[in-house]
Amino acid sequence: MTAAADRIAVVGAGAWGTALANAVATDKREVFLIARDPSHAREMRDTRENRRRLPGVALANAITPTAELSAVADARLVILATPAQTIRAMTSALAPLMRPDAPILSCAKGIERETGLFPTEILGAAMASPVGVLSGPSFAADVARGLPTAIVLACADGACARALSEELSSRALRLYHGDDVRGVEIGGAAKNVLAIGAGVVAGRGLGESARAALVARGFAELQRFAAAFGGRPETLGGLSGLGDLVLSCCSTKSRNFSFGEALGRGQSAGEAARGGLAEGAFTADILVRLAAGRGVDLPISSAVAALVSGRMTVDEAVAALMARPLRAE
Repeated sequence: MTAAADRIAVVGAGAWGTALANAVATDKREVFLIARDPSHAREMRDTRENRRRLPGVALANAITPTAELSAVADARLVILATPAQTIRAMTSALAPLMRPDAPILSCAKGIERETGLFPTEILGAAMASPVGVLSGPSFAADVARGLPTAIVLACADGACARALSEELSSRALRLYHGDDVRGVEIGGAAKNVLAIGAGVVAGRGLGESARAALVARGFAELQRFAAAFGGRPETLGGLSGLGDLVLSCCSTKSRNFSFGEALGRGQSAGEAARGGLAEGAFTADILVRLAAGRGVDLPISSAVAALVSGRMTVDEAVAALMARPLRAE
């Protein structure tokens, strides 16, 4: 058993939480992997594998699966690997348990639908702990297999971000650091919406040229939205913006892309959602509403929001986008 000072808690035993737990666990650092379901935690302890979410990957010896949230009290760092729409409930549960000096990093890529708040805003309003975000182009299976992956860790306190990135980086997982928390969060949230659009293009058989155009014009939307909310251009042009957008728009491993692909094949949003959680489906409408409040035009994201809600068909969305007035790029 390691000393308390060398313990990290990963809250959320999905594929990404499990992959991160494996990536940061070492011989000298214990990691609590906290599952919501006690039977899931027991199963992981017994089999030393997360067969429900990341089958075929052995848990590192330093990982202790548990369903007890109180395990965060012994952690000097908490990584919150849960969906954006559950952040508020998790924050309420974690706030009284955590050490006030223990940073908490959100991995959520979305915006709270009811309030329009970003995950770090929710965390920051309820916790004394330093708050940051971990995001970028990454698939859980790649990280779990030890394949080279680079992502971004951002905190308002740049020195804190630098220290954590240096500590958690490994031979296979490279963490860049920065202090543009909002820019990193916007990149993760908006790219999920655009990935649904890219999936629709693939599912409808509209061709690779159309997908390339969607990625390029979608990136322009992402930049406009970020600028309106204080995100820096260099952040959006980096891993957590352009990098994550390209990955999610070009692979069926992306749940948002797969969700859009199902929409493109004619499935309803409810039918498409059976393939797994697609955070972009929850984010699309609030993203567009936030943009409208700042006078930012997001035609592709607006079309995705209309598709997800059933207000528009795929053919109507394509026709509307192609009929937009011609303009200089």
